[in-house]
Amino acid sequence: MAKVLIIGAGGVGQVVAHKCAQLPDVFTDITLASRTKSKCDAIAAQIKETQGREIKTAQVDADNVPELVALLNELKPFMVINVALPYQDLTIMDACLEAGVHYLDTANYEPLDTAKFEYSWQWAYQDKFKQAGLMALLGSGFDPGATNVFTAYIAKHYFDEIHTLDIIDVNGGNHGYPFATNFNPEINIREVTAECRHWENGEFVTTPAMSLHQSFTCPDEVGTYNIYRMYHEELESLVKHFPTLKKAQFWMSFGESYLKHLEVLGNVGMTGIEPVNFNGTEIVPIQFLKFLLPDPSTLGPRTVGKTCIGCVVTGIKDGKPKTVYVYQVKDHQDCYKEVQSQAISYTTGVPAMIGAKMMIEGKWMQDGVWNMEQLDPDAFMADLNSHGLPWQVIEEPGYELV
Repeated sequence: MAKVLIIGAGGVGQVVAHKCAQLPDVFTDITLASRTKSKCDAIAAQIKETQGREIKTAQVDADNVPELVALLNELKPFMVINVALPYQDLTIMDACLEAGVHYLDTANYEPLDTAKFEYSWQWAYQDKFKQAGLMALLGSGFDPGATNVFTAYIAKHYFDEIHTLDIIDVNGGNHGYPFATNFNPEINIREVTAECRHWENGEFVTTPAMSLHQSFTCPDEVGTYNIYRMYHEELESLVKHFPTLKKAQFWMSFGESYLKHLEVLGNVGMTGIEPVNFNGTEIVPIQFLKFLLPDPSTLGPRTVGKTCIGCVVTGIKDGKPKTVYVYQVKDHQDCYKEVQSQAISYTTGVPAMIGAKMMIEGKWMQDGVWNMEQLDPDAFMADLNSHGLPWQVIEEPGYELV
C-alpha cells in the first residue's frame, strides 16, 4: 500500500525495519537510512536471512535538511518513520514539509545543548503541516506512544471522567553488564538525571531527580521492583488532552547498581552535556561516555527477564470511584528470537510500525500535528495484540500509589 523511509539504524530502527518487513501488503517498499550505511546493510541482511525479503538502504545525515530533501525527492515515500535521535526531529520535519511527505517519530524534540523535554517546538508545526495537507504523528513508541493510547482507551471504555494517571515502566531484565543502558545512553542518562516534574492540581510540580520512589509488584510473576518518579514527555500532552486529570506521574524501575554507577559518573562530570576541552579537542562528556558503554543494539543475546509497562488510572464511572490498570508484559528473549533485539527496543519499535500502519491505512490519517491520545485508540490496541505486544486489563487492581 505504501513506500516508507525509516531513518535511524539503532536498536529501535532494527525492530521497525523487521516489523515493517513482516507486512508486505502494507509496507510495499522499505528503505532504511542512517549516517552509517553499514548499519543499515547489516539489518537488511538480517531481514533477507530471516524473512527472505529485500529492503533498500541509503546513507543520509539527518542533521542536513538539503540532504534529507534530496533523498526524499529521490525515493518519493508516503511517509518517514523517524527513529533517529530526538535532536534531529525538527530537521526531518522540515525536510518532510519541503518534500511533501508524512512524518512519524517516537520521541519529542529536545535541543542538543539543553536537557529539556517538551512538545512546544513540534506543536508549533501544526499550521505548517495542516496547510501542506500532511500529517505528523508524535511519540509513536511505547512511552510515549502505547501508554498514551492505553490512557485514551481506558478513558473511552471504562470511565466518565479520569482523575489520576500513573504510568509505570518496569524493566525486569538483566544484561549481565555492571552498567549499560537499554536504549541510547545519551538520551537515557539525560532523562534520568533531569529534574522531575509531575502534574498536580493544575500545574507541573518540580522535585529533584529520582527523589521519590516506592515498591511496585508487577502482575504475571514479573516481580517486585523499586520504581522512581521522573519526568517523561507524554505527561505534557496527556494533561493537555485530558483536562480532568488532577494528578499525573511517570515511574520507572532502576536497580541499586545502576543508580550507584550513575551517581558516581555524575559526580565526576561524565554525564555533563557542556563541551570540555581535552588536549585541545572539545568533547561532550556524555557523548564520550556513550562511546565507552555497550551499544544497546548488542544487548539482545544476553538480556533475560521481562518488561512490564502500563497505566494505572482512577476516576469516576456512573458516579462511583473506579481504578483500571492496562499493561503489557514482554520477554526479552522472545524479542531476540523474533527480531534479534531486546525488549526495550522491541516495545518502542512495534508501536512505531503500528502508528505508520494506522496512517497508511487511513485510520488515523488527518492533516496537522497529532499526539497519540488524540486519535481513536481501538484499532491501535487491536494491532498491539496482533503484532507482538498483547496487553491485559485489571479492574480494581488494588494498588495504592504515592
